[in-house]
Amino acid sequence: MSSSSTNSDVTVIGLGLMGGALADALLAAGHRVTVWNRTPGKAADLVSRGALLADSADAAVTASPVTLACVSDYTALRQVLDPGALDGRVLVNLTSGDSAQARDTARWVERPGAVYLDGAIMAVPPVIGTPEAVILVSGPQAAFDTHRALLDALGTATYLGADQGLSALYDVAGLSMMWSVLNGWLQGVALLRTAGVDASVFTPFATLMAQGTAGWLDGYAEQVDSRKFPPDDATLATHAGGLAHLVEESERLGVNAELPRVFAALVDRAVAAGQEGESYAALIDQFARPSRSA
Repeated sequence: MSSSSTNSDVTVIGLGLMGGALADALLAAGHRVTVWNRTPGKAADLVSRGALLADSADAAVTASPVTLACVSDYTALRQVLDPGALDGRVLVNLTSGDSAQARDTARWVERPGAVYLDGAIMAVPPVIGTPEAVILVSGPQAAFDTHRALLDALGTATYLGADQGLSALYDVAGLSMMWSVLNGWLQGVALLRTAGVDASVFTPFATLMAQGTAGWLDGYAEQVDSRKFPPDDATLATHAGGLAHLVEESERLGVNAELPRVFAALVDRAVAAGQEGESYAALIDQFARPSRSA
């Protein structure tokens, strides 16, 4: 079935694994959904369950008051969409990118008269449509509030603020946490394997360590925001000693020591800057250039 006029609640542009999951969740929630993809065959299953297949991207956009886009990147988004077709409509862009691209796209979309919400999907396709799927959204709050029910059909919609770049920033900040935890776990797995300990045996202990560390974050956040770093748990000098042991043990056992060397270098620079008596949170100065007033 094809669509070329306004006849649905929402349009989904891009039907890869994630885009298809978004459209599926919207159909399951009872929405009338128009879909479009460069390869029309990807829409067959969705059409069989009630989705409307548009003849073109422009027709898809004009079929609904709201369009969700989930394509390969921002370049592909601009190749597919004509911002003029979005005039008077809302674009929710769930394509992965960076904050500069999000802000630039907001200007590109809003100049003709559309409303732009940028989003980031913190989930894998199989959990879309469940509370476990966190959908980060930034842009005009009025548009978010108006279409909150639609966004909640995808998962747990979380509004971050008016700056359209915030979703992309939260996305990479969250991924930084994810990769840090995974890489730390892999470092520990590699160390313990030298003693014949399986990853499955180490993992319960690793999980306790990760959970315990997460419990420090609220207190450290207060220290970073106030720029006061009392060593309530341990000083950077103490951490420096522990990291030296980690590096030495990794090297002695023939385990890659690149990651612990990075950690140690950060702490060593902070100690050299006179912060040896402060808490680990003082390392923020190694990650972010201090302001001139700092």
